[in-house]
Amino acid sequence: MIPDKTISIFEGAIAPWRGETSRKWLEPLLKDGIKFDFPIHRPYEDLDEKDKAILWTGNKYFKGINDFFAFLESKLHKIQYRVMLSRFRGRTACPDCKGTRIRKDASYVKIANKSITDMVLLPIDKALPFFETLELTETERNVSKRLLQEIINRLEYLDQVGLGYLTLNRLTSSLSGGEFQRIKLATSLGSALVGSMYILDEPSIGLHPRDTERLITVLKALRDLGNTVIVVEHEEKIILTADQVIDIGPDAGVHGGELVFQGTLKELMAAGNTHTSRYLSGEESISAKIHNREWSEYILIKGASENNLKNLTVKIPLEILTVVTGVSGSGKSTLVKKVLYPAIGKILGTVNEESGRFDKIEGHYRNINRVEFVDQNPIGKSSRSNPVTYVKAYDGIRALYSELPISKQRGYKPAFFSFNVDGGRCEACQGEGTQKIEMQFMADIYLTCESCKGKRFKNEILDAKYNGKDISEVLDLTIDEAMDFFSEKQAIIQKLRPLQEVGLGYIGLGQSSNTLSGGEAQRVKLASFLGKNDSKKQEKILFIFDEPTTGLHFHDIKKLLFSINSLIDQGHTVIIIEHNTEVIMAADWVIDLGPEGGEKGGYVVFEGVPENLMNEPNNYTGKYLLELKKG
Repeated sequence: MIPDKTISIFEGAIAPWRGETSRKWLEPLLKDGIKFDFPIHRPYEDLDEKDKAILWTGNKYFKGINDFFAFLESKLHKIQYRVMLSRFRGRTACPDCKGTRIRKDASYVKIANKSITDMVLLPIDKALPFFETLELTETERNVSKRLLQEIINRLEYLDQVGLGYLTLNRLTSSLSGGEFQRIKLATSLGSALVGSMYILDEPSIGLHPRDTERLITVLKALRDLGNTVIVVEHEEKIILTADQVIDIGPDAGVHGGELVFQGTLKELMAAGNTHTSRYLSGEESISAKIHNREWSEYILIKGASENNLKNLTVKIPLEILTVVTGVSGSGKSTLVKKVLYPAIGKILGTVNEESGRFDKIEGHYRNINRVEFVDQNPIGKSSRSNPVTYVKAYDGIRALYSELPISKQRGYKPAFFSFNVDGGRCEACQGEGTQKIEMQFMADIYLTCESCKGKRFKNEILDAKYNGKDISEVLDLTIDEAMDFFSEKQAIIQKLRPLQEVGLGYIGLGQSSNTLSGGEAQRVKLASFLGKNDSKKQEKILFIFDEPTTGLHFHDIKKLLFSINSLIDQGHTVIIIEHNTEVIMAADWVIDLGPEGGEKGGYVVFEGVPENLMNEPNNYTGKYLLELKKG
């Protein structure tokens, strides 16, 4: 409602009253405020409680914010009012059940003076000792013996995989990918199966090095029970503890797909012929930082108290690379994604998300023109979206094909070479290349289109060829191959180069976005920003990355850091939520939260350059940075 508390009512502090139509609600207050001594030119943060209450309730001179929303609710048949309501009205915890979704009368039943409501609000690391030390009569113990054993076992497994900070009623939808995967891992542990094969894909996602060690203990426990554990992973600590390493390469895409090594870690290091072995041995390294960038401008967040944050006050420097780190559950995502991002976005008018609790934002945030949250969500909702359209390179390719003599002769415009609009695309499959066969009670089947044979375009469109390739064959090229193919067309090369620079040279130009991993989607977004025209160079953007190293090999992280530093060289600001020690060492500034996760976290335990963090006693992040430096 009031995103920027440093401006006055006259300057537009009340966000929903800034529009031309809704401004009529503000005008009576501006006109008649003097009659009841209302300070319309005073910043909102300096108003006393009486004046703030008047804004909501109104008086005989003007109608307040409450009346404004009552009016909107009376006009729900109009879509613009429904949109405005959804933008400014959010959800709050139910006062009856305290967000547990359990009926109030269920809390009347208590064990050791705790109700079911109390229990589900406890974090796992507190619920576990409660059940372990529960004092029962002999009769009660006989009745509950098996139940208690199962409860304690399951809670122990969740605690073992580093999820002790989660409450029992935590919504699955609010979990990170790594947290969800570890819950499934704990379920597997609880089943106590033997002779099974477990396949885990990047289980270290979102894990601090300290928590990775706990995960390794769990994986070894699974192995020791008599199971086979296969892990697809890039995390150095997990590779170093493996009994067998299978290294695929030597590079990515068309340059990969070969078994370059299989054997023990000792044999891998002795061979020294792969990217993995060279980084593990220290022959190659990720960070090439020469010095820490200096900074003077910053954003100051005061009183952040969302979730487990303990009334934080923290400075976010501008125009440098800042890494926010800390053990799992320490409050990193809450601070950056729930407080900083929506707060700045609301001031700029570009974000409608509800922001977490904080007192105010100060500093040089007005020097930011835009805030971009570069997450790992798919780059497009349509199956026809792909990397080459996302970075706008396809516009140049379509224009090139429309300039060919045969295209001019037949009247083919650039749109004829698009699979998103009618014209040249195959109408049988709508430019998809496949047709969906719905199987009612079974999974849908996708078959190659019989009309275009998967080429997406009409046959006559494929007659237009540049350097011997039609538009369909061009879409089958990888980024690396396309860079050679279009070497004489600088306009296209400039759009494709950022994709190659972020380490995506192996993906196909026309590869469907829904086949890209989260890390690949994130790097495509990064490439699109790198490829922007220099005319945008004066715009100051705040970029936020959440775990950008997910799914990345050491070799790819090096390319990623090069691209991120290119953004900073253009005058932008980058904030990364990250646990990778190499990325932390490459930062100009580090904000470390902790000291633990959950209730024991939410404090700023360090702010400064990464070299100083290594000297901090009893700091988990500093300990692992020191280990990295010592090799």
